[in-house]
Formats: sequence, C-alpha cells, structure tokens
Amino acid sequence: MNDPHQQDIASHIHPQSNLNNHEHTGPMIMSHGEGVHVFDHAGNKYIDAVAGLWCASLGYSDQALIDAATRQLKQLPYFQTFASKSNEPAIELASRLLAMAPVPMSKVLFQNSGSEAIDTAMKLVWYYQNIRGKPMKKKIISRRQGYHGTSVAAASLTGLAGMHKHFDLPIAGIIHVDCPHYYRSGNKGETELEYASRCISAIEQEIIEQGAETIAAFFAEPIMGTGGVIVPPQSYFEKLHGVLKKYDILLVADEVICGFGRTGSTWGSQTVGMVPDMITCAKALSSAYMPISALMISDDIYQKLKSGSDDVGVFGHGYTYSGHPVCAAVALETLKQYENRNLFEHIRVVAPGLQEGLREFRDHPLVGEVRGVGLMAGLELVQDKATKQSFDPALKMGARVAAHAETKGVIVRALGDTLVFAPPFIITESQIVEVVQVIGQALDDTLHELTGDQLKIS
Repeated sequence: MNDPHQQDIASHIHPQSNLNNHEHTGPMIMSHGEGVHVFDHAGNKYIDAVAGLWCASLGYSDQALIDAATRQLKQLPYFQTFASKSNEPAIELASRLLAMAPVPMSKVLFQNSGSEAIDTAMKLVWYYQNIRGKPMKKKIISRRQGYHGTSVAAASLTGLAGMHKHFDLPIAGIIHVDCPHYYRSGNKGETELEYASRCISAIEQEIIEQGAETIAAFFAEPIMGTGGVIVPPQSYFEKLHGVLKKYDILLVADEVICGFGRTGSTWGSQTVGMVPDMITCAKALSSAYMPISALMISDDIYQKLKSGSDDVGVFGHGYTYSGHPVCAAVALETLKQYENRNLFEHIRVVAPGLQEGLREFRDHPLVGEVRGVGLMAGLELVQDKATKQSFDPALKMGARVAAHAETKGVIVRALGDTLVFAPPFIITESQIVEVVQVIGQALDDTLHELTGDQLKIS
C-alpha cells in the first residue's frame, strides 16, 4: 500500500477525531512548515491560526530551535534524572522557570506533556495532604468546560462530557463546578461583578456541602482554552482566593495553554490575578518542538515532599524522560528566543488586531459572542442572537465555517460551535488581517449555505 491516505486509514488512530468519519475522509497530511505557514501533501499553503494545538509559538522550521536540538543530540542525547542524576540543560531550565514564575516557587518537576504535569500535580496534592496528617482531604474541584488533559486523572478533571462517556470517567473524588461564562450564564441585568460573586458563592456552597475537610485543591486554567476561550468575569479569581484560603484549599494554575505570553502577560495567572500554589506549563515551553512539561511547586509543598521522602526512603515519582536533555535544551532556547526577539511585547502589539478584528463580526447574523485576550480568541456561533439559541449540533456549524476558512488558506479549530484562534507568537499584523478577512468570508459562505437550505437565522 503506497497511498499515504490509505495507509493512515488502515493503521492510525487519530486523537479527538470521529473514527468512523475518518475511515471515509482520510487525513489532511502536512508535509512541511515555514514561519506561521504549513503546507499540505498537495502543496496547498495555510496560515496556522491555532499554532498546531496552541503550542507552535515560534512557528515552523525555526533554525535556532533546530540547532539547539542538534547540538544537544551530539553532546548528550539522553540520560535519566532518577537517583540524583542530572544534566546541565535540565538544571538551567529549572532555574530559569523559577526566575520567571509569577509568584514565588521553590522547585520544578519535569514531565513530557500537559496531561502528565496535571497528573503529577494531583499526586502531589494527595501526598501533601497525607504528610500534613489530613488523609481525608483528597477531593479536587475543577470546572465544567475546563480542559486539563486526556490521561485518566487529567481527563477526570476535564469538564467535557465527550472526554468521560464510555471511559468510565471521571474517577471518584472529582467535583465539577459551573463554568464562569458570563455570556451564557449571566442573568439579565446582572453585572460581571455580580455574576462573579454568584459563581464564587456557588463554589463555597459546594465546599460546605461536600465538607471542607474533604477538599484538597482547586484546579483551574486562567483562561479556559479548549472549553472555548472562556475569560473569567471581573474579580472571579480575587473572590475565589478568599474562599480557598478560608477552607485551606490549594490552588493549582493550569498554565499549559496560557503560559509564556499567550494572554499578553508572561503568565495567564498575571492576566487574571491568580496566586497559585502550583503551576503546570507545557506547549509554548518548547514551542512544541520537543515534548516537555513542567510543574512548579511552592516551598510549603516542597518541604512536605522532603518529609515524605525521608519517611519512605525515596520520592517515588517520575518518568523515564523527565528532564530529558534534548527537550530541556530546546525549551531553554525557546525561552531565550522569546527574550531576544522581544516576543511578549510583540504579542501585546499585534494582539489588538486579532481581538478587534474578530469583534467586528459581533453584528454578523451567525455570531453570538467574540471573546479572548492576547493571542487567544473564541468566536461563538448562534442561531438566534437575541435568545442566544445554539444551532442543532447535527449541523456542525463550527466545522462548516472552519472548512470554508481552510479552503481559503487559514486553519482554525472548531470546538463545537466555537471557533478558536491561537496563532504563533511570530504572526505579523498583516497576517492577522488576512486571517480576519478569511474568517469573514467563511462566515458569509456558511450563511449563504444556510439561507439556501432555508434555515431560519435570527
């Protein structure tokens, strides 16, 4: 079998894909990339307006990252970090991350993915509570529509039904509270501040009903990414901190998507006012060129880990590739490139073009809400703008618009009926204009289709 499309269908399971549909359509095969552009097997050129999966922050074929990987592969392609072994890239990267942290952190643990970082955080939460002599304090709160990964533990925290059904998830001890989406859940006449207060009151009531003595931690993305780029209402995290402190509950910031400039600040925590006890990060840490993630922990938590390792004789956690020298070297170079090329400032300069450009579509018949900050945005489609009525899921409206955009050379991601945008940090103002123009054309093309199908749009 020489046809790569047929080979793929015959041999490859694609994550987050409809497997039955894939057998009929086959894959879109990418051949190479350059800057913000990727090219498919047929030679078609696209602006990747989602940076792969939120992660290709420096775009494609960045020579500095390629050189960093090559140098390290020649010098030390691998060694493990168990039993006090180390390597210079991992050491330097850990120090660099601690210096960058939005709040004081004590130590760094390396993993290979965001899911693994979340799993590690969950394990350490339980470990910490045991060492504190609070073995009943184990339940973890996360939010509906939040996304924290696809491993057993991380998928349990994830608040998306499609990640649970048929998998026997979530595991026990996970509590999901409401997604703080003002557009969808705010009452008529209710201000954002009032809505935030209502959200936090509901969380506090859930804690009381569950028993505060059983609640260990609250996991949250600063801005919910895969849930549709949900920006928390004003004062949400400020109010949340008070409740968590009152009931002795840890806050874990999932910065896997938001970290390293995506929101316009170095960390999403800084954008929304989070003060976490642990921080997970991945994706833009290496611009996706190598698989690596990190978990940063406070000194209080670290001291408990030390106590536990003395008790057991070892800190019984880690992965074969934790602190992999090539991954760490590429991550270090990525952070250096952010600094040397002043990319966080560049994001702040170009981001208004994306946010304001997309907000021009708020009057489009198909658009209910446009939301986001920095270089992450969500455009939600609705059938009725006045009532915010959603389309029938069978219509796959988000996928329709994304497909029209793709034919015009822009790749966006449809999460249900929300289109999400997270372009590489290196995107230019003119390329953002192109993305916005294509989305406008894709919306019009989709509206024309629906009019032809005589579907009522209000």
